[in-house]
Order: sequence, then structure tokens, then C-alpha cells
Amino acid sequence: MAVQSKVKDGCETSVQISFEDNRLVQQLAGEQNNNLKAIEKQLEIKVHLRGNQFTVTGPREDVELGERLINELADLIRGGYPIFVSDIVFAAQVLKDNINRRLKDIFLDQVFIASSKRIITPKSIRQKEYLESIRHNDIVFGVGPAGTGKTYLAMAMAVAAMAKEYVRRIVLVRPAVEAGEKLGFLPGDLAEKVNPYLRPLYDALHDMMDFERASNLIQRGAIEVAPLAFMRGRTLNDAFVILDEAQNTTAEQMKMFLTRLGMGSKAVITGDITQIDLPENKPSGLIEAIDLLEGVPGISMVYFSKRDVVRHRLVQDIIDAYEKAEKRRVQPDRNSERG
Repeated sequence: MAVQSKVKDGCETSVQISFEDNRLVQQLAGEQNNNLKAIEKQLEIKVHLRGNQFTVTGPREDVELGERLINELADLIRGGYPIFVSDIVFAAQVLKDNINRRLKDIFLDQVFIASSKRIITPKSIRQKEYLESIRHNDIVFGVGPAGTGKTYLAMAMAVAAMAKEYVRRIVLVRPAVEAGEKLGFLPGDLAEKVNPYLRPLYDALHDMMDFERASNLIQRGAIEVAPLAFMRGRTLNDAFVILDEAQNTTAEQMKMFLTRLGMGSKAVITGDITQIDLPENKPSGLIEAIDLLEGVPGISMVYFSKRDVVRHRLVQDIIDAYEKAEKRRVQPDRNSERG
């Protein structure tokens, strides 16, 4: 149990937080106090550890947030969750959005244990919502920028569903849309030509199970990785189906895919509508599906933003820079229309 006291000094506030458990204190601090350094960087406060007491100093609102973060991280550790610097980054973001959020409700929502050392869990409020939507709906659309975990979490849910025998197979699908390089120029037969487009799905799969097991399941047909064109005319029963990069489907392809779903099956469709590689005269099937199916019972739409990015910290900044550039391009066009 933490024992706390507060001291005010002008514009700054200091908070002391003490824990009786020495091991918990060590885990909170991290190796060479790296966790405390991460907290300082995220919240622009100072955190000093002496014995079993943390002293947090800084502006009042930031100190309150730091106090809450330390106590919430302590709860995660008590719950058996291993804290890493990356977790602190995500946790701080969650509490910045809502200081009353319980981190345990998000981070302890374990999806699938990839190995004895790794646990797959949501890292943001939106990711938590995404997992809940997949659990409770047969069709889920995950829409948002790259790096928000849309495909990765869907894959984790698929592997978990098959492990629990909720489904008999996993079907991973991607449209083989040309983005700067013509398929005809690539060497090999059709399967070899489309294989590069499917590589991200293989990568996510192999991150969750060892290569030999994944290869065995693929050979047996329990896991199928295929281009979207191969889905035509099929009915997918007792399957967990993931359509990745759905922004590059045409309206016809999206309708074809959605009508493949059979009894006992679940589908997750992921995409980023800001990265459409279709020709200008071909509208995105993902955008049309969102417009047509929003509000249909059993179908859920989850929208991610740059705040949900869980890749390198610079990815958020890169997305932000491109968004600002797009707004600058759109603004002159609107001004010319008025003129």
C-alpha cells in the first residue's frame, strides 16, 4: 500500500509515494532507473527515488498525473505484468487522455501468450475497444493509420480463437494491388508474384508461433494466406478471416469478400483510407463499406488515430507531418474554388 504526502512550493508541487514491497519498487524504477527516466520524459516532471520512496516534483497537474501513473504501474506489477519503457509511453498516453482510467483494465487484457516471455495486450483505449469489438461481433472494421496494431491484434485474436477451438482455421487475405511496380515485371508464377504482398501477414503470424508450427498449419490448410482474388466463389465456414490493406479493394472485391462469410465464422477488415493505391477512377471498397454498413447490428467499426500508434515514437510525428502537408495542399484548392 502506498503512503503519500504532498508539499507545495510556489508553482511547483512535490508528492512522496512510498511502497513497502522492495521488489515492486525495483520493478517500478527499472534497470538503472530507466522507467523513472521514461516517466520524466513523458510528463515533464522530476522523479527521485530514495529507499522505498518516490518523490515527484513539477507543475501541479503534471505531478498529479505522475502520481496516478506510478500507482497504476504498481497495480500492473502486482497483477503480474512486466513493465518495460514502451509500456510507460503507452500508459502515460492513456492517462493523459483520461486520468481516471484503470491501466489494469487495458494492459491486463491478455490475448495470447506468444512465448513464456511475451504477452500480447492492448496498449491504448482504442486497442482495448478493438479487442472487445472482435469478441462480441462477427464482422469488425479496424480503420486507421499504419502502426496502430490493427492487423497484429486481429492476428492474435485469430490464433487465440483457433487455439481454443472456436474456429477450425484462419484465413489471411490481402489485395495484390500494384504500388509503383507492375506485377507482370516480377519474376515467377502467379503465386510467387503475389507472395511479397502477403509477407506482412506471414511476419505477424511467425511473431506469434514458431516457424515450424506455422508452416505445418499452413501445409495442413489450417492457416491459409492468400490474395483476395483467390476468395471468389468460396464459402468460409468455422473460420477467422482477416482482410488486410482493405483500402485497396474495389467496391466489387469488398462485396465479394464480405459475402464469403459462412456459419461459425468471424471477419476482421483492416485498412488505412489515407494510403489508397487504387487508380483514381476506382473508388475504395473500404470507404464504401463503411458508409453502407455503419450501424448494422453485428458489425462494428473501430477508428484508430495517430495517438494509437505503437511503433517507433517517430511514426506519430511522421503521420502528423503528412497530415499537415495534406491540409496545406487542400487549403489552396478550396481558396481557388472560392475565387
